[in-house]
Amino acid sequence: MTDLNLKISQIIAGELNVGSHQILAAITLLGEGNTIPFIARYRKEVTGG
Repeated sequence: MTDLNLKISQIIAGELNVGSHQILAAITLLGEGNTIPFIARYRKEVTGG
């Protein structure tokens, strides 16, 4: 992950009041082609949701 991506994830995490590791996990899962409903139902342990 680039420095820019890390900075953006920190900004998003601050706005949503969640950990930056949760944002990075969600970005990674989406980048792998997972859908939001799939992540919400089956990958809660990864995103901490």
